[in-house]
Amino acid sequence: MAVAALLAAAAQAAQGEPLLQAGAYEVEARLELPNVLRGVATTRAAICIPYEGTNGAPFPVLSANNPLATCPAVNIERNGAMLRFDIVCEGRGAARAQAVYKLMPGAFEGRIAMVMGGKNMTMSEVQTGRRVGSCDPSAPPG
Repeated sequence: MAVAALLAAAAQAAQGEPLLQAGAYEVEARLELPNVLRGVATTRAAICIPYEGTNGAPFPVLSANNPLATCPAVNIERNGAMLRFDIVCEGRGAARAQAVYKLMPGAFEGRIAMVMGGKNMTMSEVQTGRRVGSCDPSAPPG
């Protein structure tokens, strides 16, 4: 998985103590649209964060039918407990996003601000995750 490899490399370069523990995380993701009072959809998912360390966690877009779920993370930056990165899909008019996460030893909070390409539609996915144990080694990551 390209996102996991890229984030793992960033984790090795990061200084300081690991802020996010590897393992299985239960994540609630809420999709928000501008000018809509209530979140459009809430998704619950289990993800495996296979790398111990500050930047080593692949944070996928969890909204259903979202093209950003398979696009790579780039421009990864860490400042203390804050992790920022962009998600950029290939192609003209492709979807793109900016993600900001707050990392904690057994939890994280994040917001992915997305622009859905040619439609110029904007929305945000708000994620909260908490560690629930170890990853199942026979299960695929993410």
